[in-house]
Amino acid sequence: MAVRTPDPDPNERDDDGARNDPLRGLGSPLTGGGVAGNPAWLSDIELTEARRRLPMLYVEAVPVRTDGMGAVTEVGILLRATPIGEITRTIVSGRVRYGETVRDALFRHLENDLGPMAFPLLPPQPVPFTVAEYFPIPGVSAYHDDRQHAVSLAFVVPVTGTCEPRQDALEVTWMSPEEAASESLAAEMEGGRSTLVRLALASVGALR
Repeated sequence: MAVRTPDPDPNERDDDGARNDPLRGLGSPLTGGGVAGNPAWLSDIELTEARRRLPMLYVEAVPVRTDGMGAVTEVGILLRATPIGEITRTIVSGRVRYGETVRDALFRHLENDLGPMAFPLLPPQPVPFTVAEYFPIPGVSAYHDDRQHAVSLAFVVPVTGTCEPRQDALEVTWMSPEEAASESLAAEMEGGRSTLVRLALASVGALR
C-alpha cells in the first residue's frame, strides 16, 4: 500500500491544535515565497516541484511501552484515515522543518500523533535504528511513496504517559511484539512500514 498522507496545512500554527499532518513542516531555503506569511512554507506548486527534484527528510517513530527491566512489552500502532477515505495502520511520521533539529521534529510529531500527555523518553541525541528510503517507483526498496523520494530516520521511542491520538490519527492500538510483527498487521500498513516495525523490534531484541 502506497503512502498517501495529507500535504501541509499553510494555516497551521505551532501553538494550537491544528489538524495533524504526518508530512507537514517542510521549510525551504530555496524559496522566499512561502504561504500564509511564513517564508518556511512551500506553496502547493513549490512543494510539487521540490518533490520532483529533492529527497525529503522525515523522522518516524515506533512508540513502545517497556517493563521495569527495559524490555519492550507493547508496540503502539496508529489507525489513520487518509484523505481519500482509506483506513490504514501506520506509525508516527512527519517531515523535518527547515531550521529544526531532528530531536525537536521527533518530539513534535510524537506530540501531534499521541497527544501532549504521552511523555516520550527522548535522549539528548537520538540515534535512529535504521534509515528508510521511500521511492516513487515500487520495488526499488521495501518502502514506497508514489509522490516522492523520501529519506526517513526511524526511531524506537518509549512512552510513559497516556496516549490520546489527535487530529488525523484515529486511535493508537497497543499490541504485543508478536502481534506487531504479524503478517495480518503487515497487510494493513501503508508504504511498507511493516518492515520498519519488524526492524524496530529486532533492534531492541523484541523480535522472536
